[in-house]
Amino acid sequence: MTTAFASDYRAEQLESLRRRMAEMSGAAATGADDLLPESESLLALPQWLAESLPVPLSRGSVAVLSGARSLLLSVVAAVTAAGGNVAIVGQSDIGLLAAVEMGADLSRLAVIPDPGTDPVEVAAVLIDGMDLVVLGLGGRRVPQTRARAVVARARNKGCTLLVTDGDWEGAPTRLQARVCGYEIAPGCRGVPAPGFGRIGKVRLQIGGVCVGRRVIGRARTG
Repeated sequence: MTTAFASDYRAEQLESLRRRMAEMSGAAATGADDLLPESESLLALPQWLAESLPVPLSRGSVAVLSGARSLLLSVVAAVTAAGGNVAIVGQSDIGLLAAVEMGADLSRLAVIPDPGTDPVEVAAVLIDGMDLVVLGLGGRRVPQTRARAVVARARNKGCTLLVTDGDWEGAPTRLQARVCGYEIAPGCRGVPAPGFGRIGKVRLQIGGVCVGRRVIGRARTG
């Protein structure tokens, strides 16, 4: 594939995404009362995570997540279960089955496993029609000079951006999760439950910084 052809193909893909997001944005505006949570300024979160943070995650904000994937999946599940639309960009190994078991609604989830060489541009387009965009940077670092424009767009559209697998300069919220234990499903001691194995719940320890306030070692079950 020549450079010129690849560039044209990429532009066509982005334009197609823009059209789709414009359609979704219009549909969301029409049924806004059905899609938004009771408090329109806050992102829907699992109760255990909301209780762990010194301040809630606002719609239109940016956060960097690292560590255990269960934290990310639980947020995706909570947002879609509350009627929000979610896009996952640049994470080909995302565990959708685990998200479903946490309560995710796949009909409200769009997955772009291979966004090409510029996942930030793809995420910026998706912000128009989504309540939450999960952006896997693949080890990239987004400088503050570029991050500002995307953050302004997210704030204007009320879309929360969760960044993983990389660094986003200037992000006010940074959360790290690690698995600190497991809970065996009821009735499964020594005998796996059919089709689901022995693990009923995973215990996560959440640490990091949220809008200048430290969050150290709060263990919650997800």
